[in-house]
Amino acid sequence: MRNLIFVEGDATDPVGDGPRIIAHVCNDLGAWGRGIVQAISRRWPSPEREFRRWHRDSADAVERDTAAFRLGAVQMVAVGPELWIANLVGQHGITTKRGLRTSTGYEPDGGPPVRYDAIREGLTTLAGQARARGASVHMPRIGCGLAGGTWSEVEPLVLATLCARDVPTIVYDLPS
Repeated sequence: MRNLIFVEGDATDPVGDGPRIIAHVCNDLGAWGRGIVQAISRRWPSPEREFRRWHRDSADAVERDTAAFRLGAVQMVAVGPELWIANLVGQHGITTKRGLRTSTGYEPDGGPPVRYDAIREGLTTLAGQARARGASVHMPRIGCGLAGGTWSEVEPLVLATLCARDVPTIVYDLPS
């Protein structure tokens, strides 16, 4: 089992050489525009475009041999010769002033949108993708920003999925 490595820096500028995957958590509404995705979109337009297409065309996913858009699913988007963005659907809806907004409306007492089971499922898929590519995984403290999760809940998921399968994993904290 590999140790989880913590560094101060920008997850969209991953350290090291060789194949690398930048992972982040997305919502199941297909919304894109806050959090780390702003930095991703500034560097590469394709992850946003592909995420929106994946959400819009999810009914046709089987025909296109891609994962269906749903909680727990992961979309890999190449942004360089040995660099991918992993769009991991790990939050149900988004937090707004009116409460949790989901595809069925607003839930004033809906709680945070993070879904730990979906993150676990996505990280399990991601571990397989990383091992197949011989890649390291780079991420912020996923699920702990806009999704409203806590690192004390997410870290064990990262350890049990990526680190337990010997995937080099680096977590980035932005400088203060």
